[in-house]
Amino acid sequence: MDPVTIAIIIAIAVLLLIIVVRNIKIVPQAHAFVLERLGAYKATWGTGLHIKIPFIDRIAKRVSLKEQVVDFPPQPVITRDNVTMQIDTVVYFEITDPKLYTYGVERPLDAIENLTATTLRNIIGDLELDSTLTSRDTINDKIRIILDEATDAWGIRVIRVELKNILPPREIQDAMEKQMKAERERRARILDAEGEKRSQILVAEGLKESAILKADAVKETKIREAAGEAEAILTVQKAYADALRMLNEANPNEKVIALKSLEAFQKAADGKATKIIIPSEIQGLAGLATSVKELMSDNTEA
Repeated sequence: MDPVTIAIIIAIAVLLLIIVVRNIKIVPQAHAFVLERLGAYKATWGTGLHIKIPFIDRIAKRVSLKEQVVDFPPQPVITRDNVTMQIDTVVYFEITDPKLYTYGVERPLDAIENLTATTLRNIIGDLELDSTLTSRDTINDKIRIILDEATDAWGIRVIRVELKNILPPREIQDAMEKQMKAERERRARILDAEGEKRSQILVAEGLKESAILKADAVKETKIREAAGEAEAILTVQKAYADALRMLNEANPNEKVIALKSLEAFQKAADGKATKIIIPSEIQGLAGLATSVKELMSDNTEA
């Protein structure tokens, strides 16, 4: 075999090898390939190794099955009370049918954007400004439901829709800022008033507790003083009782009793009393003096 023939055979072999290698396809995870044969849909390849027929089969579209996010620019919308706002939306979706996604609609993302803008205008057109600003979650759910039904024929499932920004006209924004500022100031005043009220309550409670403690202290002092006086009176009375008992046990005669009477009379007439009542048992100062003298004489003789 001549060298030219050998070279031709080698070239053909290399060419065939290149063709075979180029027609071996590996589909990565979370992806799908849409295969066409002679221009018609043939199959959808999932993850793994695949081989297509050269010059007959071709990969029409490589599709990602991951969840995708698309941020659409602000759209002008008009509320029911004729307020024009700019609203931009974020749509989260995933492709559920690569075949429908490939053949269902031309430029699917543009179709979703236009459908989102139309749906948003229809929903906002039935709401007033206040409802639009306070019903964000409701609007999101309505848009998602409508988009999901419409895109189902395109092999797309809309997972959720978010209104990213709602921008009313400048004059309305200024009015809203003033209103929010006034609300913040009102809340601040309420907090200050509540703080002042709480402070006054604490001061009043402190004064009340102080007065209670002071009254308790005065009460305790008086109780202790009364207890001391009562104990002193009891002590004195006990001493008097003991003296009388001892005197009674000593069996005193009339002279001793007279002497004790004289001592009592002396204490009564100690210059502090303005009136002196002499007992009827004492007949006279002379008799009293005689009794004292006799008593003293007896004591001397003894």
